Parts: sequence; C-alpha cells; structure tokens
Amino acid sequence: QVQLVESGGGLVQPGGSLRLSCAASRNIASLYAMGWYRRAPGKQRELVATFINGARTNYTDSVKGRFTISRDNAKNTVYLQMNSLKPEDTAVYYCNAQISRAASFWGQGTQVTVSS
Repeated sequence: QVQLVESGGGLVQPGGSLRLSCAASRNIASLYAMGWYRRAPGKQRELVATFINGARTNYTDSVKGRFTISRDNAKNTVYLQMNSLKPEDTAVYYCNAQISRAASFWGQGTQVTVSS
C-alpha cells in the first residue's frame, strides 16, 4: 500500500507557474514508477510526467519543455514544476505510484485552473 498526498494546485493566469508536490507514505526509491496524471473536464485521464524504474522520465508531448518532474528521495516526495501554463492545462492532477505494473495507487487529486 502507498498513501499519496498532493498539494500545490490553484488558480493561475496563462503564462504563470505552479509547483505540485506529492508526498508518499513509503520509500519512493523502491517504486516501479511514480508520477503525475491529469483529467480535464470531459476528457479521459492522461499521463503528464512520470519516473519509471528510478531515473527514466516520460512526458506527454503537450508539456515537454514546460513541465519538469523531479524527486526528493529523502522526503519521499515527487514534484511537478509547471511553467508557461496554458488554459488547456486546466485539470485535476493526480499523483500515481506503482509498486509494480499490477499495483497502482492514486492520490486524491488537486485542481489546477489556468485562467485570466
């Protein structure tokens, strides 16, 4: 089991920045994967950025060059730095942790709204 607590969402103007945090209840260095997904209104949940097998990262094309995923193993926390935010980034952002490909856990989600 992994409990995940997200924070850092909010309302920001287009072009602005936010940093999301996801604190895990266990050692994240041992996880198969950990990262961020989002669900925009009327759309399916999609991968945003994730670590796989430790150091390898994977980003969805629409956020490459704008978002950066990072981690602090000592704090069991993963971050998502989001820059140059666009209205289409508006969504509920979910933290995800996988002990293995068959064992996946989700946070409660944090709302990110990009609007002027």
